[in-house]
Amino acid sequence: MSGVLVVMEQRAGSWHRMSWETLAAGQQLAVQTGLKVYGAVIGQEIGALAEELARKKLDHVHAVEHSLLATYTADGFTAALEQLIRKFNPSIVLFPHTYQVRDFAPKLATRFNQVLVSDAVGFRVEAGAPIFVRQLFQGKLNADVKLGGGDPHFASLQAGAFRADQAEDGTSQIEHFTPALTADIIRAKPQEPFRESARAVDLTSADIIVSVGRGIKEKDNIPIVEELAKALGAELAASRPICDSGWLPMERQVGSSGQTVSPKMYLAVGISGAIQHLVGMKGAKTIVAINKDANAPIFEVADYGIVGDLFEVVPALIEEVKKAKG
Repeated sequence: MSGVLVVMEQRAGSWHRMSWETLAAGQQLAVQTGLKVYGAVIGQEIGALAEELARKKLDHVHAVEHSLLATYTADGFTAALEQLIRKFNPSIVLFPHTYQVRDFAPKLATRFNQVLVSDAVGFRVEAGAPIFVRQLFQGKLNADVKLGGGDPHFASLQAGAFRADQAEDGTSQIEHFTPALTADIIRAKPQEPFRESARAVDLTSADIIVSVGRGIKEKDNIPIVEELAKALGAELAASRPICDSGWLPMERQVGSSGQTVSPKMYLAVGISGAIQHLVGMKGAKTIVAINKDANAPIFEVADYGIVGDLFEVVPALIEEVKKAKG
């Protein structure tokens, strides 16, 4: 097999949302390089997941199943995928850049004397070969990474770099693959996954986000933007200065040192558009910006912009939204 292998991620029978973004990227890369594209799902009792994946436009789906893969371990996943890759010889292996992938994918790449091109934000194809793009210094610079050496090559893709809804539907066959695993290779003894204290919100799953920046001036003005978020049925987020000041909890921060989001709409209120913030919200389908500075960088990425005082614009928006909702 000479093609693109997209390794999907699931836990307890549910897909990680970034898997579909990576699948869309894999399909696009396959078209541009003229390669075939395949999907892989790993675990135990994954029949339903494999069938769901087989309804996408793929040449076929690998269902990698074993009792020792029921719970994630770096040793188990690395050994299973190494066997799959050696058998089918893909040219490129793509992963979503998740915590789990960061744990085992560098180890897997090393088994093939390769490195993992991690957290790529895009790619282009030159002379039939992909060149991946990575961001450096919190998004201030872009670096082109040209793949060297023989196949296979490994890369993980940043959240929001591609749109999940661009993954094409189709019909593909399922090929079952049972790796040769024994209990003695699993050195880690997995326990219950670590869970942080319950968060008020998971911004990564929000369809609409209203985000506030330094233009709000002081903490006592935050309720103005909260009311807009409530009217829109949106989640409230913020840029780093707001969270650093303690005006909103850190879990609501969007940016290079916060969460990376890709909602249907991102409404930036009083946010100038520093690169560190743009890194976290560039995957939004529609970006709306409100800022009194017509030269603010946020307007360079916004689909719609309102130049004006947020203390005048936001109340007017709230009123119109309420009218529209009756």
